[in-house]
Amino acid sequence: MTTTRGGTSRPRGRYWEDFEVGEVLVTGRRTVDGGDVSRFAGLTGDFNPLHTDEEYATTTPFGARVAHGILTLAVSNGAQNLAGWFEGTTLALLGLDRVRFTAPVKFGDTVHTEMTVTACRETSRPDRGVVILSAVVKNQRGDTVCGYEESVLMRRRP
Repeated sequence: MTTTRGGTSRPRGRYWEDFEVGEVLVTGRRTVDGGDVSRFAGLTGDFNPLHTDEEYATTTPFGARVAHGILTLAVSNGAQNLAGWFEGTTLALLGLDRVRFTAPVKFGDTVHTEMTVTACRETSRPDRGVVILSAVVKNQRGDTVCGYEESVLMRRRP
């Protein structure tokens, strides 16, 4: 939220009307490390040895521990929120569809998310609308590590 002259506050995020089909939004970057994976494993209870046991992980096709796929989604979501596009104007994340993990995120990889607005549709309520985005998470080499479609219920301008 930002404060305007006179002390009233307004959302920092974009309203439904501010999104244009075809527009591309790019988040900031974030490096994923072993601490992230350990904290995520502790939070979720997912201690799969692929993520937490270096000796085991050396026997896998990846040759080392890798980040959880769901952690990659969480980092992507966090980067979107840090960008501010959805701050104070999002009513609900309606869904993530067609989620695919296409390459591992290795410790030390730096990822960012590129989202293309594919649809903006009105709802039956005049104060809200749905924005649909096609998202790809890429590493520092430009390889896509994850892709998905995101549907977000947004406020419309008052």
